[in-house]
Amino acid sequence: MLIKLRRPNVGAVRDHRQVQESGHERAVAALRGQYAAIPAGAPVRLAKSTSNLFRFRADQSGGLDVARFDQVLSVDADARTAQVQGMTTYEHLVDATLPHGLMPLVVPQLKTITLGGAVAGLGIESSSFRNGLPHESVRELEIMTGDGEVVVVGPEDDLFRGFPNSYGTLGYTLRLEIELEPVKPYVRLRHVPFADAAECARMLAEVCADGSYQGEPVDFVDGTVFSGTEQYVTLANWSDTAPFTSDYTGNQIYYRSIQRRSVDYLTVRDYLWRWDTDWFWCSRAFGVQHPVVRRLVPKRYLRSDVYRKVVAWDRRHKLSDRLNKAVQEPVIQDVEIPVDRLAEFLDFFHREIGISPVWLCPVRLRRRADGSRAAWPLYPMDPEVLYVNVGFWSTVSLRPDEELGSRNRLIEDKVTELGGHKSLYSDSYYGEEEFWDNYNGPTYQDLKKRYDPAGRLPDLYAKCVLRR
Repeated sequence: MLIKLRRPNVGAVRDHRQVQESGHERAVAALRGQYAAIPAGAPVRLAKSTSNLFRFRADQSGGLDVARFDQVLSVDADARTAQVQGMTTYEHLVDATLPHGLMPLVVPQLKTITLGGAVAGLGIESSSFRNGLPHESVRELEIMTGDGEVVVVGPEDDLFRGFPNSYGTLGYTLRLEIELEPVKPYVRLRHVPFADAAECARMLAEVCADGSYQGEPVDFVDGTVFSGTEQYVTLANWSDTAPFTSDYTGNQIYYRSIQRRSVDYLTVRDYLWRWDTDWFWCSRAFGVQHPVVRRLVPKRYLRSDVYRKVVAWDRRHKLSDRLNKAVQEPVIQDVEIPVDRLAEFLDFFHREIGISPVWLCPVRLRRRADGSRAAWPLYPMDPEVLYVNVGFWSTVSLRPDEELGSRNRLIEDKVTELGGHKSLYSDSYYGEEEFWDNYNGPTYQDLKKRYDPAGRLPDLYAKCVLRR
């Protein structure tokens, strides 16, 4: 069955290429049928059993069933590309590409992040200083827009460029064509300590500019901040051989090894998922980092998606709220800070928020073949600036005179002051005018009018701020 495509009305006309996999065609046809059955004017949403977002909502019945869109359709090892459905997890994709000696250019840290989610939202990892964000290695998107049409768009199309950071408010990704890059069997890690945040930031800037450190190549860069006087930059590079390999999928804990080892080796797969076993360090809240508990918990439960389900259950039943004497505010954010303002942000963060550890990950928009760097209008980063993603995920105790949300709002103000950006996967507290100033309201509203004119999907502000 052929799918009739409505072309975006801005950008070059693209010849529609029929997807060869008939199963995908049938899934698209079935989804269009589900959309047509929704009463006119009724809101549209996805029926999803899992999520990596931290905007917890009350359970709702119904929704478009996208469970069939979870397959790697093909891997072209010669062209270094893959055709992937939108609900495919990075765990599934990596398992399909590694046997070909390939991986996505950016593999977000958590196994159950989906490709569609990483494009409509944002993803990042230690290759982002050279490869940018996941959407920058996408060649083509097939999208069901808010008005129920299916379109295929590429880099010259306005919907393609405006889709990142739209969080399912313009449409849903059904299929992607993505670029892949070669891997080697092992990754060598060097954990370089710093007692001073300014010195750490200078080193990050130099390494990301040069792609090397002390004469050795650097393929991956991230960092871990344990305190204002203890921070580490982890520099990693591909290796054909390894004198030993560490295993952080069982009793050993990766982030603790950063303080204890100067050099380490991991298999490529274990490197990609080094943070997932303990959800960075957030598994400590569930007691599974205790040596005795660790030995008793089966490996299959040491996963980020398991921990998130526990958090979701706790949010629904408010058990932690009843047990804690002080009011706890979740502070779960990722923010991008210009590297030359990083030390200033960390000083503020240690003083006013006090969460540790904190994750650092440098990112710069990807350089294209002609040497330029493309802009992405709904998350307007300066193409010439190296940013550092700062990730922190915990709770803070509020003083009696503080309102819930006050610490998050403090962070949002500081990020804006420093010329940074905040990811929208968690709770946000912006006023509407400030929100649209930060996330290019005019461009978003133009796309919304053309691809969801009846407002069947929520708008970005309503979804990311009002529906807390």
